[in-house]
Amino acid sequence: MSPANVLAVRGLAKSFTLHTIDGRDVEALRGVDLDVAAAEHVALAGTSGAGKSSLLRCVYRTYLPSAGSILLRTSSGLVVDLAALSDPEVADLRGRELGYVSQFLRSEPRRSVLDVVARAGTGRGMDPATAREAAAVALRRLGIDERLWAMHTTVLSGGQKQRVNLAAGTISPPRLLLLDEPVSALDPANREAVLAMIAELTEAGVAVLSVFHDLDAIERLATRVVVLDDGRVAADGAPSHVLPALHLEVAR
Repeated sequence: MSPANVLAVRGLAKSFTLHTIDGRDVEALRGVDLDVAAAEHVALAGTSGAGKSSLLRCVYRTYLPSAGSILLRTSSGLVVDLAALSDPEVADLRGRELGYVSQFLRSEPRRSVLDVVARAGTGRGMDPATAREAAAVALRRLGIDERLWAMHTTVLSGGQKQRVNLAAGTISPPRLLLLDEPVSALDPANREAVLAMIAELTEAGVAVLSVFHDLDAIERLATRVVVLDDGRVAADGAPSHVLPALHLEVAR
């Protein structure tokens, strides 16, 4: 694993058994190799079903890979294979070293919006007072009205939940942050605020691995684009080289 890399994926495979249909196996990932360095934003692209979200979930260990390795260099310099760790060991790395921002917020009925975001900060080592201050700054910046901060997350709209998710993911951000369609439910004004915040992650040295169906967002944010096709890497390069071909595919 190169010293510059925070993440090194090698030979990653993932298959699912369709127990409720006919018992056949479906391969979502077929030997994926991928690197992400510190201060690099790698965007995953490709058609629906190409394996993008499956790859993110394998890295976060929501899915247990069928084969391959997922090497993560922690802030202490230790390299661990996420694919081989136990569930408790992976849970211990989440938040501090590895974060995940999905397009959906898991609602917590008895926890306020401010508490959800501040709790993410304390999980990364911030003291409670500092975490609440950082949470307030992030929520204001992302346009979450202060009258909503004391409310439970269950009352939020889809776009508000996405922004709360991002606020929680970016205060004292982890070493590697995974983004799964973080702007899919946002209007243009809030989308701009979110994209600006994501752009600052790489400036702060965070390694980012993302999924966007929005090619404009990829062009603006990514330092590198990896295209998946049928669970394999079909292209890997700078946005200026990879995106023109994707635009042509979309236009067909």
